[in-house]
Amino acid sequence: MIHFENVSKFYPTKQGKHYVFRNINLDLPTDKNIAILGPNGVGKSTLIRMIGGTDLPNEGRIHSPQNISWPLGLQGGLQGSMTARENVRFVARIHGYKNTKPIEQRVQDFAEIGKYFDEPVKSYSSGMRSRVTFGLTMAFDFDFDVLLIDELGAVGDANFRKKSEELLLSKYETTKLIMVNHSVSSLKKFCQAGLVIQDQMLQFIDDIDEAVKHYESIYVKNK
Repeated sequence: MIHFENVSKFYPTKQGKHYVFRNINLDLPTDKNIAILGPNGVGKSTLIRMIGGTDLPNEGRIHSPQNISWPLGLQGGLQGSMTARENVRFVARIHGYKNTKPIEQRVQDFAEIGKYFDEPVKSYSSGMRSRVTFGLTMAFDFDFDVLLIDELGAVGDANFRKKSEELLLSKYETTKLIMVNHSVSSLKKFCQAGLVIQDQMLQFIDDIDEAVKHYESIYVKNK
């Protein structure tokens, strides 16, 4: 389970606090792959970052006994002034690896970004960042209970997308996903349940088809 206790997230504006989420109390199961559903601007990526601990609620807390990944996707959790190799080395050492070279090689081979692997991450395209971020998470021997995926499929490289999907599918037995993706067909392919964002709240629906129907009834016009 992932537990939301009185969770609120807001940003200050000239008109006062702009709430993205307000007073959420929810126990989110982690025995199914979950699609996060909502239109642009309602907080899907913010939610993913808070679950992964790279962003924090203004009020309340999110906690879980599960081992949850950092968000994988176009933005990623890479330090921009460091190269991909340096980022991989840093993360590997944090997790207790003294010999980081095998992990560096694994990520380099997976990412397929050539000489840019030794250039600062801030010079990368969003797709290159996504390749490195995904490869970094998949390269380690430790297993996450939950992988957080934020628009990973938006990378326009068919070969990388196919390789990523095969890797995700291979982890289904031991790892669950919480996924953001603009493609409903992709969400249905990977997920069995849905989490719909509406009116600064979250509604968990145990069946992905029912979750998509509910989402479309709220947000998709002329259905």
